[in-house]
Amino acid sequence: MLLILPLGFSAVWRLQHQIDRQLDRAEEENDDVLLRSGKLVRVLSLEYGTFLADVYWTRAVQYFGLKRFRQAMSMDMLWPLLDLSTALDPHLLVAYRFGCFFLAEPPPQGAGQPNLAVMFVQRGIAANPEYWRLYQDLGFLYYWELRDYQKASEAFLEGSRHPDALDWMKVMAAKIAGEGRSRETSMFLWRQIYESTKDDTIRKNAFNHVQLIKAESDMEQLDEILFEFEQEHTRLPDGFGELIRLGLLPGRPLDPAGYPYALSTIGKVEFDPKSPLAITQRSDELGRRRQSITHAPGG
Repeated sequence: MLLILPLGFSAVWRLQHQIDRQLDRAEEENDDVLLRSGKLVRVLSLEYGTFLADVYWTRAVQYFGLKRFRQAMSMDMLWPLLDLSTALDPHLLVAYRFGCFFLAEPPPQGAGQPNLAVMFVQRGIAANPEYWRLYQDLGFLYYWELRDYQKASEAFLEGSRHPDALDWMKVMAAKIAGEGRSRETSMFLWRQIYESTKDDTIRKNAFNHVQLIKAESDMEQLDEILFEFEQEHTRLPDGFGELIRLGLLPGRPLDPAGYPYALSTIGKVEFDPKSPLAITQRSDELGRRRQSITHAPGG
């Protein structure tokens, strides 16, 4: 036993050092580095697999944060790090819950791999069937990232059958099955993420989406006012100032983030380019375009 312990700690130290070297090389070589398989790492780490899982998960978070800060369009090392962390510890719930959103968000907010994110959560469910929150995450992924409302409803329904699940899971299953995507449902789900997560990045993203949904409602009302003006005057207004002077608006309309709305040359209400909601909207649209290309025939 006295000989085994030093050997075990030595193996852990060597693997830790190797992880650091590989991540350093990844930055220098555009992430073109292959990490060891989870099974091999588990053998080498002896009984310290759980410790190494935490190390790999920490590296995954650091890697994701750095790539997102740099607005990188690829995160090639993210999946190998998540794969290894959960291979070493299949019960590392935090990796599944946050890692799936790291994978799913479109670049540069995430890795842009929603199908891989779904598979990752399904792996987590298989290893942790008693944890109903993973069904919640699976439903979120199907609803937002893949827009597969039938599977989203099925995920929420399956999770609702868990004795500890909250009642809203069953409500969402029925609502999505009956209505598909709706603004009310989207608002509720984003608020659930905002209130349930402790990760600052995910929380901020959820907050921006709640504001984005509010802004969509504002913009629809403003578009109606513009349409009525055009019908009456057979032209577009010079700007919001004219609408204010005519008493059609009480003041310059602001989006929920506090930035003034803009009026396009074709008379459509838009976000100020500097508004964080404009960035969120562009990221969502990019993700939808990528998904449509991915799912197109021959794509």
